[in-house]
Amino acid sequence: MRPVSPVLFFTLLAVNAGNILPGAAEVENRGQKVWAREGSSALLPCYLSPRKHGKSRKQVSDRTSVLWKRYGASAPQELHVVLEVEYTGLRKTALPMRPRVSVLDSALRNGNFSLRINPVRSDDAGLYEAQVAYNTEVQSCQVELGVVTVTLSPHRPVVENEPLLLSCNSSHQASLVETCWFHNGRPVLTSGAFCSSHGALYIFRPTMSDSGSWHCQLRYADNEIVSATHNLQILGFDGPTNPVVYAAAGSAADLPCTLNYLPSAFGIRVVKAHWSHFAGGHLQNWSILQNQSSRSFPLHLPVVGLGDAGRYYCAVTVGNKILSRDMTLAVITVTPGIQGPVSEGSHLLLTCSLTHPHGHEQFQWKHLSSASADKKLTVATSHSLKDRRIQTGPTLEIPQVSQKDVGIWECSVYSPEGRLGAVQYGLQITGAQVSSPPTIFSGQVTFGLMLTLFFLLMVCVLALGLQKRVSIHHAISVSFPLHHPLFDLPLGTLEPAMKCLKDRAAGGRKGK
Repeated sequence: MRPVSPVLFFTLLAVNAGNILPGAAEVENRGQKVWAREGSSALLPCYLSPRKHGKSRKQVSDRTSVLWKRYGASAPQELHVVLEVEYTGLRKTALPMRPRVSVLDSALRNGNFSLRINPVRSDDAGLYEAQVAYNTEVQSCQVELGVVTVTLSPHRPVVENEPLLLSCNSSHQASLVETCWFHNGRPVLTSGAFCSSHGALYIFRPTMSDSGSWHCQLRYADNEIVSATHNLQILGFDGPTNPVVYAAAGSAADLPCTLNYLPSAFGIRVVKAHWSHFAGGHLQNWSILQNQSSRSFPLHLPVVGLGDAGRYYCAVTVGNKILSRDMTLAVITVTPGIQGPVSEGSHLLLTCSLTHPHGHEQFQWKHLSSASADKKLTVATSHSLKDRRIQTGPTLEIPQVSQKDVGIWECSVYSPEGRLGAVQYGLQITGAQVSSPPTIFSGQVTFGLMLTLFFLLMVCVLALGLQKRVSIHHAISVSFPLHHPLFDLPLGTLEPAMKCLKDRAAGGRKGK
């Protein structure tokens, strides 16, 4: 016989016991029903059993053939050939069902004549009959195939926020009594997001959380229960619904716009992304070139400023549908309390702020020591914070700026989920010397220098005073004898007396 391609997926239901017909072989002949979902595979069972007195299946099936037929829907008594397998291995298949029907060669040798249909179509529903011929004996078995159909409206791809209708129906002829829906194993209750009506489920604004397994269960008036499962894929964006990107002022930023599936997986070849941002009364637009093999369309901003903060809009055109997402760019800045150069000993406040805070952000300051060659980040301990009186929150306080504060200060923004972003501020002191001595020693040196200068000044004053006194005594000794009473005057009145004598002598010369 010709080899038959293997089938990956199939639906197999239990086989009920039937009447055993006389002859060289016994065919399990019963009226049973098999349900299959449209698009999946179905297995219509039919088995040949050896006689009770015991011959092997191989001996029984040596010259056995099988013919599968289907009763017409409009004319129930009319049979249409589906598949015929002769004992020589020759196969004949009806054109409308080729190549969806098959029987396995290995199964035939073991007495298994089950018919496999893959994939099942809605019009495959109906009554099927297999005729198994062995020598002069012909036995038969009948199987009814029921088809359950789950349809989507609109068809794939299903995109976020686009209304969706899930319909579940079957080929069963009885009246429908009840429809139940389950999402990922949990019952779906009619609420503001869902509406169920006569086998259909309406989803007003589907989101990514609505992806997954949807199971419908139909109950009919004759107590027949039919069910089917559909795996719903929703084309949308990765990440949170309204993302916030945190970036430091002066740094670069990348705004994400990433689909959760490749558009090519849905057979879509035309993809285009468009960005827009409204700030300062002006609308900025960017267009991303088409890329069929990618699902990511980010917007790169080389240098972020305060004017770049705000809401951005990303629109991706996938085929004839448009997916859009809003996001916010929050810019982190550091504002110093002193504008311009910072001198040593100054009281400095550094304030870390966000352009678009959400209220859950927390701030932490760290000092990047400029003296370390490996640029390791050292976190200020609680003891040093107490010594410097640094407060918690967005404000960093340095009561007296010193050489140990020089370097990079980093403000990190955190949320309960983790770090969001960071900004750095470089602190430099005006006229600072890298190798200057500690403050306590510089004060002692200054005091010593001042004391020395004062001592030298006093010595100079005393020396000048002594030199002047010696000059006065020399003048007196020349003009007057040593026993003149002028020498008995105190040193403080000597200079006025000398002036008086000089004036008198000058007056006498004029009289002559």
